[in-house]
Amino acid sequence: MSDYLVKALAYDGMARVYAAVTTETIKEAQRRHDTWSVSSAALGRTMTGTLFLGAMQKEDQKITVKIEGDGPIGPIVADSNAQGQIRGYVTNPHVHFSELNEAGKLDVRRGVGTSGMLSVVKDLGFGENFTGQTPIVSGEIGEDFTYYLATSEQINSSVGVGVLVNPDDTIEAAGGFMLQLLPGATDEVIDEIEKNLSALPTVSRMIEAGETPESILAKLAGGEDKLQILEKIPVSFECNCSKERFGSAIISLGKEEIRSMIEEDHGAEAECHFCRNTYDFSEKELEELYEEAK
Repeated sequence: MSDYLVKALAYDGMARVYAAVTTETIKEAQRRHDTWSVSSAALGRTMTGTLFLGAMQKEDQKITVKIEGDGPIGPIVADSNAQGQIRGYVTNPHVHFSELNEAGKLDVRRGVGTSGMLSVVKDLGFGENFTGQTPIVSGEIGEDFTYYLATSEQINSSVGVGVLVNPDDTIEAAGGFMLQLLPGATDEVIDEIEKNLSALPTVSRMIEAGETPESILAKLAGGEDKLQILEKIPVSFECNCSKERFGSAIISLGKEEIRSMIEEDHGAEAECHFCRNTYDFSEKELEELYEEAK
């Protein structure tokens, strides 16, 4: 099944709900970055949470999320847009703990850390950016996104994200949901939401069992008949890097740095952090960039 995200309204329009299956997308990220179990779970959760924030934006806007904790994984970066395109990377992809946490799951909290910051940069287009930042409150990622939305954006939300990793580090299942209260939500609706959330199985296990975004949303809403589906968006790992972009980055280093590349290294190789694609620049190509830099 291809990955996709579903947007809907629930509880008579008093809540906005999103759900997504991201298994194939996180598989691609794991393959590109050779992440081990804990790094895979942290990256997959971050990418899925970022996907939801991206889906809230207008067509030409982009979201970049950075989770910078004090754990061994180091900073995690992901970005997404309104079209369901997502990419991301972890600073240290090779983090694995043989011990599970108290819930019998991968110890993502230990990998991410419990002290640090979650930062969100919204590229609004036309050179305008909005930046929000909140402390990491748990290191479990979903709770950190929930806290960010409540604190920085003043939206009472619940974000659940999960990744099920196989013993060989491949991805078995990944996805998540986001529920947000809208103005006018009554106490009775809030009580019902809390009841449904407490009864919800873990995200990764639901997806492993074959649940779809629609069926996850039905569980959140207390029944399919209580959902108003608004939109379905395909989800994929997409990177917009190119040799031209890296060429522009080299030019920005200045002519002295480019001259050093030519005389000392006789060329250059650039690698994209997000997708691990590499781009080689010959001496001739660097000479052309040097002329542009002048």
